[in-house]
Amino acid sequence: MADEQFAQTVASQLAVIEDKLLEATVSQYSFVTNAADHVISAGGKRFRPAMVVTAAHLGDHFDVDRLVSAALVMELTHVASLYHDDVMDEAELRRGVTSANQRYGNSTAILVGDYLFAKASSQVATLGVDYVDLQARTFAELVEGQMAETAGPGPGEDPVDHHFKVLAGKTASLIRTSAVFGGMIGGVSDESLAALARFGFEIGMVFQLSDDLIDIVSEKTGKTPGTDLREGVPTLPTLLLASSDDAADRQLARFIAGGLDDDAELAKALAALRASSVIDRTRDEITRRADNARGYLAPLPDCDAKDALARLCDEVVTRSS
Repeated sequence: MADEQFAQTVASQLAVIEDKLLEATVSQYSFVTNAADHVISAGGKRFRPAMVVTAAHLGDHFDVDRLVSAALVMELTHVASLYHDDVMDEAELRRGVTSANQRYGNSTAILVGDYLFAKASSQVATLGVDYVDLQARTFAELVEGQMAETAGPGPGEDPVDHHFKVLAGKTASLIRTSAVFGGMIGGVSDESLAALARFGFEIGMVFQLSDDLIDIVSEKTGKTPGTDLREGVPTLPTLLLASSDDAADRQLARFIAGGLDDDAELAKALAALRASSVIDRTRDEITRRADNARGYLAPLPDCDAKDALARLCDEVVTRSS
């Protein structure tokens, strides 16, 4: 019963945040508003706002308006990055709908991303200097992660290690800061903030690794299965293929690297990849990191919020099973 009540409390606060999210994108120009709402209105997991809300409940009390602002900062920053990502990746779909760059063009998509970053900056300014500093440093990490992905691994650098650095910047940094923002809003101790930072980072890595695996093993996603595979986006399974000692894995890696423009070739590659041992190895890495994340929760005070974060460690594993 306590779990259900806590879930309902979080859900009600997320509903308020959802309404405020749309309000935050309103411009004096209807065209800007419509373009800024495009990705937000398509929905999404709202993982980062949920992290802010849940972590805030680790504290004894908090100001709801400040909680909403903190959650908006995280989601607006995330959505803004999606507009830029889709331009760089030449994506056709985002969250099951036509991507903004396809709908409005690259220039508009880039400008809308900038507009949303500005809106996030306006929100974070109401919270105080500590929040502004953390959001700015996180934004820098996010950009560095994107640039690292674009540049690729350096000479002699292990591609898997490089990939983890990319994920750390592009995804884990913002989820880590979402957890810390929540803790700051809740007024938790410095020890708890440090634990939330470690937890948020690790669960962020798990979240992205799980997403990449879902793109291969599941057809119930907001984009066509194998999109990353077709576009040549490095993921842990494909990187493990390329470094495998198994001849069949290396042959499959070469087949994928040759390009998968044809639907039949993509289907063949997906089927072979799903049967490969690299899928189990990726799941093992996801499970290992989820266990690490669960361990980082130990210093946090025992409460419904801590229990919810512990359950999250299981959910991010099972979603890609």
